[in-house]
Amino acid sequence: MSTATSSALPEDLDRVLRRMRLRYLRKAAPEVLATARAQRSDPAEVLRVLLDEEASGRNAATRRMRRKKAQLPNGKTLSSWRPDESSISEATQNALITLEWLQRHENLVLSGPSGTGKSHFAEALANLAIEKDMRVAWHTLETLTATIMKSKVDGSIARTVARICGNDLIVVDDIGLLPVAAESAEALYRVADATYERRSIALTSNIHPSGFDTIMPKTTATATVDRLLHHAHLVATKGDSHRLAEALAGKGVIPLTDDTNE
Repeated sequence: MSTATSSALPEDLDRVLRRMRLRYLRKAAPEVLATARAQRSDPAEVLRVLLDEEASGRNAATRRMRRKKAQLPNGKTLSSWRPDESSISEATQNALITLEWLQRHENLVLSGPSGTGKSHFAEALANLAIEKDMRVAWHTLETLTATIMKSKVDGSIARTVARICGNDLIVVDDIGLLPVAAESAEALYRVADATYERRSIALTSNIHPSGFDTIMPKTTATATVDRLLHHAHLVATKGDSHRLAEALAGKGVIPLTDDTNE
């Protein structure tokens, strides 16, 4: 905050606001109070405006912190999502965007070929959930495995799983491209079991969950899929890769320029 803005408040008031850590109220106060004096505003209305500034500032800071903590990979939001180009029906997209399924602790499984928008849509929903003041964690199967298996060393695996499942939405992205090791299958099962009917998982995969037993141990796959799909929206994507289509159309890179004729 600039010295000029700070000096617009009486020194004792500025000191009290600093001590109470009312950062956003303090920032807005000089302008709000100047306007109130000019318009002879109701003191109660002035107080309401200042408290609203503090509340909205804190909410925005919390969202920034949660977005950073979630470790969303690409910054994809609904503003960059192209619903008309998706193979997911408009009705399904609209229903998922309400996020009512999160409030019911239901899961979402997006399965289909690579490049058909699964991860993009999942990240857009995750960003939306953060905007709605929910907690989100984004994982690939590899990062989920590393996080949970690391805690085996000091015996804190239960606390680690509980911390992951403290989020309202846990995204596990891109299952199915590679075979799944036993420890990775265990990590996914632990989260699916701990979140069952308590939290929501959004999972993206190149294969249908019914085929998970082809890439991971059958017993673990069966137990995981049983919990994952019991309260889940299973959405299949189809079509050609959007990334490949853009590449073939020359939209994947900035065109090179030929300087030889200059």
